[in-house]
Amino acid sequence: MASVYGPVKDWETDLDHADPEYNANAHQIWDDLREGGCPVAHSDRYGGMWAPITHALVHEVAYDTENFTSQGIIVSQGRPEVPPPVGPAPPITSDPPFHQMARRLLLPPFSPKAIAAWEDDIRELCNTLLDKMGDIEPGESVVDAALQYAQSIPVNVIARMLGFPPEDEDIFRTFVHRIVEQVNEPLEERMEAFGELDAYLDVQVREHIEHPRDDLTTYLLNVELEGNKLEMEHVRGSIVLLLVAGIDTTWSAIGSSLWHLATNPEDLQRLTDEPEVMLFALEEFLRAYAPVTMARLVAKDHDFHGCPMKADEWVLLPFPAANRDPAVFKDADKFIVDREENRHAAFGLGIHRCLGSNLARLELRIAIEEFVKRFPSFELDGDVRWSVGQIRGPRELPVRVLATT
Repeated sequence: MASVYGPVKDWETDLDHADPEYNANAHQIWDDLREGGCPVAHSDRYGGMWAPITHALVHEVAYDTENFTSQGIIVSQGRPEVPPPVGPAPPITSDPPFHQMARRLLLPPFSPKAIAAWEDDIRELCNTLLDKMGDIEPGESVVDAALQYAQSIPVNVIARMLGFPPEDEDIFRTFVHRIVEQVNEPLEERMEAFGELDAYLDVQVREHIEHPRDDLTTYLLNVELEGNKLEMEHVRGSIVLLLVAGIDTTWSAIGSSLWHLATNPEDLQRLTDEPEVMLFALEEFLRAYAPVTMARLVAKDHDFHGCPMKADEWVLLPFPAANRDPAVFKDADKFIVDREENRHAAFGLGIHRCLGSNLARLELRIAIEEFVKRFPSFELDGDVRWSVGQIRGPRELPVRVLATT
């Protein structure tokens, strides 16, 4: 999908994360900007947008809740209609002090103990997906590790956690695609997509009100904020957050990790021969191929290191670029499978650090472990299609299976 604004002419002054060339070449673009002396790129697209590239500047914006509001986190031609401090998808679109209260509500279901209980289910799901690939002939069979595997893992898990029909997987993926990737479509079409999502969620919420059960949706309907149950808009907004943040991000991380292994046989061999290396490899996959770029809106006119930011302009927060900053990480451009010191920012920085990080790590680890266990040798076989927008990962990933167990 080409950007509505046309091809980018200069990444320093005309950056557009929805240009198909961006995610496919993101690492080189960030390196070129840093090495060219441009720590903050700019664009007139989307009503004005800035993009700090260095770890220090991304960190600074992420922690500055006075000059940058979280009300908007996905860049588009429009602006959020739900005002701060709540925003349309609390707590990630919420500002302090409401943010802390809304975030605290979601911590129990995403605690390490609560998430660990999902391990067996996730492992069973991964093996079911591998089984569905059918008879595999080593050296001959080609599978799509994104379409046939990665994309189905987080969407299935989140559906189960929310208590939504698992057969609605394609519906969830369509919603996520329209919200996260089609950011440059006409505003009225974008609002229509949000309306369809709201209508679907209203049906699911009503069904949960009539038939309560032990799942996240019922939890959100019953939990209290300062002695009161959540407003329906808060419940629906938090579900939107869980769908979007819990599906595309992890799907992309799994796909990028498998892409790396398909193109780096020495690392695949290390994981096959030394499964214990996964302890370090997991964090390196997250650092080197962090999928998530968040956004903020400029809260008021602000001079940011000489950049004249205006109120309501967008600021991209490319955590993946921060993770590859040589000023912070030794050999930042290299994937080191057993890197021991790894304080990456894959799950964000500041008050909105991902509360689902325990789940994401579990899904990513098991997905890689089971794929490598089933296919100890595989290689890339064909063109990779990368996503567009703020979540970076392969959407089509053809790999030829060279060995099976």
